[in-house]
Amino acid sequence: MTVPECDEANSTVIYLYYFLLSLGYVVAHGADHMTNDDTPLIAVDGIEKRFGTVEALSGVNLELEDNEVLGLVGDNGAGKSTLIKTLVGIHQPDAGEIRYEGDPVTIDDPKGARDLGIGTVYQDLALVDELSVASNLFLGRNPVKKIGGLIPVIDEEHMNEEAERILRERLNIHVDPETPVEYLSGGERQAIAIARALVTDPDIVLLDEPTSALSKAAVNQVEELVATLKDNGHSVIIIDHNLEEIFSWTDRIAVLYNGRVVDVVDTEDVTRDDIVSMMISGQPVSGTGTTTADPDEQRAESESTTSSSSTA
Repeated sequence: MTVPECDEANSTVIYLYYFLLSLGYVVAHGADHMTNDDTPLIAVDGIEKRFGTVEALSGVNLELEDNEVLGLVGDNGAGKSTLIKTLVGIHQPDAGEIRYEGDPVTIDDPKGARDLGIGTVYQDLALVDELSVASNLFLGRNPVKKIGGLIPVIDEEHMNEEAERILRERLNIHVDPETPVEYLSGGERQAIAIARALVTDPDIVLLDEPTSALSKAAVNQVEELVATLKDNGHSVIIIDHNLEEIFSWTDRIAVLYNGRVVDVVDTEDVTRDDIVSMMISGQPVSGTGTTTADPDEQRAESESTTSSSSTA
């Protein structure tokens, strides 16, 4: 827009006019930025999942903040693994909503989860024993090159170099990338599974019992990895029965009981006894965290006996 010529008296008015326009733009966009900052990276709202007559998840509400480590704990059958598998598209929720950066999303399969920026390490590792370390890391996304500019083939050299780099730099693990996975120790296999989740550099990393097969030294390496992920701006959800690791590694802890979230608490505000109490009773500890389920429902749930076991 061309500003008309004006005398000195009117120039102040024109200046204020454009200043106020600019101020309105900054305020509007600043407000948007504040909203984005307050929006959880991923959130589930009222998620329910049934397997026949078994209610594995019931009205689950949970948020993962940007750049935090969230521990997910509960007794066997509490719904931890079912929740994780719902977040990565293995299970489809029967009700409820998943939001990613504030927007409702449908995660149809693990590829959809990876496309959103979610990397997962499953408890069963899901490795192919007959394939090499490098082939397992890049399974389904092998780098290719073209022979003569026409024929696509797997770029084995590049794949091996990248596999070796990821293992060395991210996990401080030194394994020949051409070694078949079937010849690796349990700890090494776990390291390969974790490294595979890092290939796509995801925003969120989900770790399901990440240290169950590791030596003490390897556990320390995983702890360093979790800290590095947080330092690099990632968010992490950890399912772990080892409360010592949960307290050492996490910012917050979510406790599940019979498919419901009992409470979500700041790690520094609770004790081990508090967490164990919530896992056993299904009731929040007074004065800690933010209760996410109705106390009357929790009381009735804890007093009832369940004849069937829910899916973990």
